Order: sequence, then C-alpha cells, then structure tokens
Amino acid sequence: MNETMNKFLGGRQGAIGLAVLAALILVVLPLGLDLFRLGLVGKYITYAFVAVSLVLLWGNGGILSLGQGIFFGLGGYCMAMFLKLEASDPVSTAIQSTPGIPDFMDWNQLTALPWFWEPFKSLPFTILAILVIPTIFAFIIGFAMFKRRVGGVYFAIITQAIALILSILIVGQQGYTGGVNGITDLKTMLGWDIRTDNAKYVLYYVNAGLLIACILLSRYILSSKFGMLLLAMRDKEERVRFSGYDVSNYKIFIFCVSAMISSIGGAMFTLQVGFMSPSFVGIVPSIEMVIFAAVGGRMSLIGAVYGTLLVNFGKTMFSETYPELWLFLMGGLFIAVVMFFPNGLAGVYEKYSKKIGFLRRLTEPKPKPEKSASMVSPPDVKELGAKA
Repeated sequence: MNETMNKFLGGRQGAIGLAVLAALILVVLPLGLDLFRLGLVGKYITYAFVAVSLVLLWGNGGILSLGQGIFFGLGGYCMAMFLKLEASDPVSTAIQSTPGIPDFMDWNQLTALPWFWEPFKSLPFTILAILVIPTIFAFIIGFAMFKRRVGGVYFAIITQAIALILSILIVGQQGYTGGVNGITDLKTMLGWDIRTDNAKYVLYYVNAGLLIACILLSRYILSSKFGMLLLAMRDKEERVRFSGYDVSNYKIFIFCVSAMISSIGGAMFTLQVGFMSPSFVGIVPSIEMVIFAAVGGRMSLIGAVYGTLLVNFGKTMFSETYPELWLFLMGGLFIAVVMFFPNGLAGVYEKYSKKIGFLRRLTEPKPKPEKSASMVSPPDVKELGAKA
C-alpha cells in the first residue's frame, strides 16, 4: 500500500513538488496579489488544465495535438450557454422583440430558443455536458484517426484543421453561437452574482482546487499499468502492438481523458472571465497551449503548470511595459527555452537537483561499519592458557 501511494505521488520529490505548487496557488498568490492580478492568475490556471492534458497526451503518449483549443472551447461554450440562459430571463430581456432568448438571437431575428439550447437551462445537465460532449467528440476523432493508424505529424495537422473548421463554424452560425463576439454579458449562476469580489475569490479557489484534482488524476493514470504502456507506446509502438495490445484503443482513451481535462479548464475560464468566444477555439490558442507544456516540460505535470504561469506572466508584463515590442520579446523567450532548456523548466530542476544530491552524498561523512562477530580478532593463546 505504501509503495503504491509512493508511486502515485511520484516519490518524496513529487509529493514535495505538489505541496509547493498547492501552497503557491492557494496561499502565496492570493495573499500577495490584488484582486485584479489574482483574476489574471485564475485565467492562467484555466490554461494550465490544457497544459496538464498535453503532458498526458504528448509528453507520455507521444501524441501531439494542435487542436486542444477545440475541447477547451467546447467546455467553455457549454458553461456559457447555461449562464447566458440564466441572464436572458423574460424580465431582463423585456425590451427585445422576443423576450426570454439571448440578445444575439434576437438581433439575428430568431423567434424561439433552438432545441439544443433547451437542456442547458439545467446546471446538472451542463456539468454533465462539459464532461461528456468533448469526450464524445474526442472519441469520434480518435476512433477515425487511430484505428487507421494515423499519427505523428499527420494527426497534429488534422487536429489543427478541425480547430480551424470549428472556429469558422462558430463564427458563421452567429444566430446560435454569438458569432465572432461569442457569448458575453454573463452575470449570475443560480442567482449568485459571479461578478462580485467575493465570488471572484471563491471561483479562484474552486479553479485551483480542480487543477490540483486533475493533476492527481493524471498521476494516478501515469502510475498505473496503463501509464507504463503509454510510455512503451510512445517509444516502441510496434513492439507493444506485436505484444498483443490494441494500441489504438489506448490512444483513444488517453485522447478522451485529455479532452475532458481541457474542457474543465474551458468551463472554469468562462466562469473566471465572464465570456467565451471562438478566439479560444482556433489554431493560435491551441499552439500557445502546446508552448505552455513545452516551456514547463512536457513530461512533468507540475512543470506544465509553472510553464503556463511563466509564459502568461511574461506576456502580461511585456505587453504592459513594452507594448510595441512584446511579441518580439515573447518570441525570444520561446527560442531561448528551446535552445538552452529543451526539457523545459522541469528538466532544469531535475538536472540541478541531481547535482545537489550528488554533492550532498559526497560531503556526507560515511558511517563506520559495526564490528560483527567474524571481524573480532581471535583471543590470544597465552590469555586462554592463563584462564585455564
């Protein structure tokens, strides 16, 4: 039992790393930042869900997806639909031509709520949809690709194309999705005003708690037999297939899990920021999310979170301080990480922690061996004679 728990936590070092991360996002940042900056951190943490999912999918599974924004956006839109319906009650929309429907539908001459919007009046259904709809969509994509042994760069390009198609579809169906502006003006959840200062603190802690829960779920997956098979498939896929395992089913499963984790991040983004738009579904955000995982270390769940925070803090700082040069500075940051730290922040930490451990072992005094019975010198013959 202890061995299983130790493996699940990643050993003593992994447990300490998770504890430090939890202390940082749950204690240090809320105490050290004002509400505006903490809100930005909350938004960055929603991106970290996608980075964690990419560690599972790309770092351990060897499956590079350039379309994780698809699932982030689907989760975000599911939550936004629920919040928008609550904000579009007949009293609040009395000035519209058709009261009781979202404002962008009224602007596009819709006279009734579309059938697929109706179930999102229920919060339990919305939570279920956030978990199930992206998972089903990922299953369809994965089944179509992996069963035909499509992988590598071809899979990455196809997911990128799907992200582009979905973002164009959302923009084109303006009457049902809000178009390029997305779904905005989200105010309450079950009557609770999500725009107040108190609500922002509560949502931040819920967001951070869910991220830690997703990290623990990911560690559980990676510490199981499935996690070992995942690494084996990444390095020697044909050998695993010849050993009798159905590689495609394992790939579909991990792709669905990563989609679900990304969707949770999208739903929390909608709650944190108060809107969802197609700009978070397309190619650019999907590639940025891959960069977050690469900077943090694509083999480290905790490193992916730090990478997400670092890149987004850098983007915010550079854009505020050097508004005309911040894109060049961000590009330089990415190039420097790739050139000097190919394994990301986690690789740097692992490298220097090993050096420190090696030096500590060298400087520690070696314990003197205890004398055993075989090491005791035999008694002198004269002493035996005297005793006799």
